[in-house]
Amino acid sequence: MLNPFDDSYFMKRALQEAETAFEKDEVPIGAVIVIQNQIIARAHNLTETLNDVTAHAEMQAFTAAADFLGGKYLKECTLYVTLEPCQMCAGASYWAQLGRIVYGASDEHRGFKHYNTQLHPKTRVLGGILEEECSEIIKRFFIQKRNLN
Repeated sequence: MLNPFDDSYFMKRALQEAETAFEKDEVPIGAVIVIQNQIIARAHNLTETLNDVTAHAEMQAFTAAADFLGGKYLKECTLYVTLEPCQMCAGASYWAQLGRIVYGASDEHRGFKHYNTQLHPKTRVLGGILEEECSEIIKRFFIQKRNLN
């Protein structure tokens, strides 16, 4: 039987969060955290809204998921995020002992792989899910920003 709750399904939910960020004039990165095919956290970048450099989509999602679960460890959870996490967010995923990270677009300049940031040894990683759509929203955002200035 076909599972409708695959990686693409949840990445589309993360893309919805990225669209919300775009509408708020935030860098359009979205994230959801899933456990047993249930979304327990939804988030998007809030760095401009909160005037906080740490208010990345992933960080917001980690906090919401930990609150939902009543504990800081996310061992059985999967993070779906539209852009490869930065080293700060990858470091936070280490401390949360995140079970899995699935991201859309790679970040050649600020992504955790570029800096060889360590993830938790049990964290599995999959990149490139809906990569084109995830890249497109970020490109569209920065093209719009350049045209306004």
